[in-house]
Amino acid sequence: MSEEPKGIKYAKSFNEQLTIRGVLIGCVGAAVLTMSSMYVALKLGALPWPIIFVALVSMAFLKLFGKTNINEINVTHTIMSAGAMTAGGLAFTLPAIFMLDPSANVNLLKIFMVTLGGVILGLIFTALIRKYFVETKQLPYPMGQAAAETLIVGDEGGKKSATLFISLGAAALFTFFRDAWVLITGREAVPAAVGTMSGGVWVGVWLSPMLVSVGYIIGPVFIGVWFLGALIGDFGIQSIGVAAGFWDIDAAAAIKPSLGIGLMVGTGVGIIVKGILPKAKEIFGPMFSRSAMENSLVDLRWSPIVMVLLAVVFTTVCQMGAIASIITILGVWLATSMSAQCVGQSGINPMEVFGIIVLLAAKVAPSLGQVEAVYVAAIVAIACGLAGDVMNDFKAGYVLKTNPKAQWIGESVGGLIGALVAVGAFYAMLSAYGPEAFGPDRMFIAPQAGMVAAMVGGIPHVVSFWIGLAAGCVLYVVNFPVMTLGLGVYLPFYLSLTAFIGGALRFVVQKAAPAWDGKGTGVIIASGLLGGEAVLGVIIAIVQAAMGMTVM
Repeated sequence: MSEEPKGIKYAKSFNEQLTIRGVLIGCVGAAVLTMSSMYVALKLGALPWPIIFVALVSMAFLKLFGKTNINEINVTHTIMSAGAMTAGGLAFTLPAIFMLDPSANVNLLKIFMVTLGGVILGLIFTALIRKYFVETKQLPYPMGQAAAETLIVGDEGGKKSATLFISLGAAALFTFFRDAWVLITGREAVPAAVGTMSGGVWVGVWLSPMLVSVGYIIGPVFIGVWFLGALIGDFGIQSIGVAAGFWDIDAAAAIKPSLGIGLMVGTGVGIIVKGILPKAKEIFGPMFSRSAMENSLVDLRWSPIVMVLLAVVFTTVCQMGAIASIITILGVWLATSMSAQCVGQSGINPMEVFGIIVLLAAKVAPSLGQVEAVYVAAIVAIACGLAGDVMNDFKAGYVLKTNPKAQWIGESVGGLIGALVAVGAFYAMLSAYGPEAFGPDRMFIAPQAGMVAAMVGGIPHVVSFWIGLAAGCVLYVVNFPVMTLGLGVYLPFYLSLTAFIGGALRFVVQKAAPAWDGKGTGVIIASGLLGGEAVLGVIIAIVQAAMGMTVM
């Protein structure tokens, strides 16, 4: 930015960017957003980027406290957003433990060390890779650029913030009636869904403003591919395939998730083939040189010692074994770069897929148990979730000329808050609803964790998995959005249909009212609806856990 837009105030010093009030506001926001993100990830199997939401919230609260600047807002929303994908990494992997064995005895200390380890590794590697992907490669990071533009445009008269909080309150009220008073009911197997069985597929809509909002935010292209995957998985495989006599119902039930998992893992392989290997020397060559360690955002000459200590913790406390622990740390090194590349180019961060790739490598270690194998995937997913999310914030900071060291410190604060809150929120939901609540057609579908469980416990249909993996790799290389295709194949149809309604609504708005859509009002409303249902859902879970209640 060679010329500062009129009416925008920029910070004149480091101390005006990283402020005490900004840190306090960011910490509260990080805690709330981490809780809501945990609920969204477990409930929907999707986690839209929080950056626009937190940018507006940071702007609103800092303006309430008086004089502020665009860089202070940028650092504050970096703190807020850091915890969201930390929760996502945990939610997308840890439930696999209970899908494999509902009677598994979860050690809270081990889960916290896994989460904390993933955060620390994510912090180290984002400091090392930021300059290459944001400044050298100039990757677009569409969500980061959108956040920067949102802050530049500003919030004249507070109308955007008012819209956000009104929609948030409406969604929270709806969720209260649906879940706390149970006034809105659905079939027993799918709470809050209405529809009917047709050809072995539950054709219905899940009554969730949150999931409609996910579809709206993702947009018609990606959500259309998602829905295409649902048609292939539910009607192509389960209905038409069975009716035509290609396979029986049991075989279809194994083929559908195996193909979906294969497509998503194939996406991760495609990222390596297309985006990482051709640039391996350029990306990794200088990363651990002496000058790179000294001239990164912070002096990281201490990081090798920290990684050794983490390897000891993973080996002893988490009982992963020395070989698996070393593979995990090296895998995070590769996977965070994959995450940065994928997010920068497409805006999608398949963190659990990166975790699965490293998990497969770690399985060469002798006597790696099922629970410990899930820990490997969790550490990688948490680190990649944090790295992918914060790279968007770094892109916004680059556009707004924010000091990246201030942002990295903010990321560290938000990430550590996220680790504490994410583990607490996960344990609260586990206590409230029990381990049986996790899995397909359960209260928390956690489909990404289902993929992890399948990779640990054995793929239901191996041939379909390998076909999906090969197809996913090829389709990614030719720029087809195959990640959402695989998600559609894997998820239950009623969830995909609800998300599709949101994407279709976005398409209609773009065609009928392009000016309104261009102002971002729809995205603001969708962000509020998503946040309202998610936050209240977590509060209900915490209250039920405290009262020792269980969901019928």
